Amino acid sequence: MAAAESGAAPGPGLGLGAGSVSLAVSSSLNAFRAHKRYSTGLTIAEFKCKLELVVGSPASCMDLELYSAEEELLGRLDCDEALLGSYPVADGCRVHVIDRSGARIGEYEDVSQVEKYEMTESDYDKRPESLRSFLRQRRWGHYDTEGTRRRAAESSSNARRRRPHWWPPSLWAPVARSGCRDNPANGPPSCQTDFKPGYWVGVRYDEPLGKHDGSVGGRRYFECQPKYGAFVKPQSVTPGDFPEEDDGLEDEL
Repeated sequence: MAAAESGAAPGPGLGLGAGSVSLAVSSSLNAFRAHKRYSTGLTIAEFKCKLELVVGSPASCMDLELYSAEEELLGRLDCDEALLGSYPVADGCRVHVIDRSGARIGEYEDVSQVEKYEMTESDYDKRPESLRSFLRQRRWGHYDTEGTRRRAAESSSNARRRRPHWWPPSLWAPVARSGCRDNPANGPPSCQTDFKPGYWVGVRYDEPLGKHDGSVGGRRYFECQPKYGAFVKPQSVTPGDFPEEDDGLEDEL
């Protein structure tokens, strides 16, 4: 331990300035450890420059300590002209960087303190190779005004076609009475079903946009043509008496 107390003087190391060695790197400023492979032919001054990229401390403000794989202090790497391989370095050793720059602990880990580049909307809009420019040139996304308008119209049309009708009591689907509740003042009758818990309203669509003919899982709840029936939650039914929509297809035929 005498060498450790006074600094490990350069001498016949394992690498003798040739080859490479795998080292763990720690710092007095950071909590993490990095594992890197370094050439044993580097001078300590060159080695410090490479460590600067790992721990963030300026190379001129570093003191280096060398620890064995068993965390025993082997000495200090304090001769800038000496080769790394002239010290007793071996795979698994750790080099600890002591920062003398006055930086605070964790300073290089707090990315919120890093000044970030921000581009204005007008500058970004002028860039020819941006994603915005790419989409605009090909008229994709919201730059496809005609397609956006067409899709919105189709979505609105489909929503109207699939809207459950709020029928008057005389046209309510005759559902099985077991577990049903009638409420003509506030809505159509809803029933507890076998296929899902809770109360459901049986509806007939004007077009074959449903899922069944009024029967689910072998139990019939109401009568309608195949693909014209569906069940929806009571809160999804819109009040009103909606006539069947005329899309004008018969006139074209």
